[in-house]
Amino acid sequence: EVQLVESGGGLVQPGGSLRLSCAASGFVFAGTDMTWVRQAPGKGLEWVSSVSSGGKFTFYADSVKDRFTISRDNAKNTVYLQLNSLKTEDTAMYYCQNGPRDNSHPVRGQGTQVTVSS
Repeated sequence: EVQLVESGGGLVQPGGSLRLSCAASGFVFAGTDMTWVRQAPGKGLEWVSSVSSGGKFTFYADSVKDRFTISRDNAKNTVYLQLNSLKTEDTAMYYCQNGPRDNSHPVRGQGTQVTVSS
């Protein structure tokens, strides 16, 4: 069974940083692209970033490019999302999911809440 467990969210002031983690199990992590998405209150899911299975290729939404960094440690079955220069509009529940951005049937974790507020 595919399981994804996100952690690392919290309350941070604008301009601050957070590092999100997603621990994966139940599938061949090292052979799977991974993706982060988010959902702001009252809005739909928004793709944030994806990383290739080996970590060589990374992709970002324009809204987070140059502020967020996705990475992974295949030895630890974990994918990370470093959030820098946070803005109030980054407030959302953040989820990791297996597969690339266009995975039609992704599995997501329970999410981790990021709140950016002064």
